[in-house]
Amino acid sequence: MFHIVINECQNVKVQGVKIMASVESPNTDGIHVQASSGVTILNSKISTGDDCVSIGPGTTNTWVQNVACGPGHGISIGSLGKDLQESGVQNVTVKGATFTGTDNGVRIKTWGRPSNGFARNIVFQHLVMNNVQNPIIIDQNYCPDNNNCPGQVSGVKISGVTYLDIHGSSATEIAVKFDCSKKYPCTGIKLEGINLTYKNQPAEASCNNAGGACL
Repeated sequence: MFHIVINECQNVKVQGVKIMASVESPNTDGIHVQASSGVTILNSKISTGDDCVSIGPGTTNTWVQNVACGPGHGISIGSLGKDLQESGVQNVTVKGATFTGTDNGVRIKTWGRPSNGFARNIVFQHLVMNNVQNPIIIDQNYCPDNNNCPGQVSGVKISGVTYLDIHGSSATEIAVKFDCSKKYPCTGIKLEGINLTYKNQPAEASCNNAGGACL
């Protein structure tokens, strides 16, 4: 399962950690944070078969900086909204990270079913993508094995997400994908200084139920 779990903790610093697992190993998240506040993750190298860093429900005031991620599934907030009554995530910053050959870069992922959860005040900045499948992604229709969620919509409210100075290469034509909840569209999405290419050409973006500004 996870290599390192920070659960129901306050003011934790993780620095200079190296985590390695086979790209084929399932659920081998590097560092998982949940129900915690004041967690800082610095100067680490994480290669796994799942998320490099995953941030679960009830996490606030989290700072992730100078993490080299890959292979793996990138840095994820979520999955959120699995439960109807769930604590939200807020005040998360991911800065100065590099993603190489990962499935995702920075991802927010919520189950496609009712929940009172939320994700707000999130900043992704100064990031480098090297041949990443989904460099920037919000997926609010997560429904593994189509179990307990087909035909439902996510109740998780996503707001105030800022993407600043993110550049590099996408392994797919659509480098920015916002697939937000039909019932609670994403609000306050801000993109500035995004320069992502696919096969040396400007990459595409896909947006559903997302509101904000591109500067």
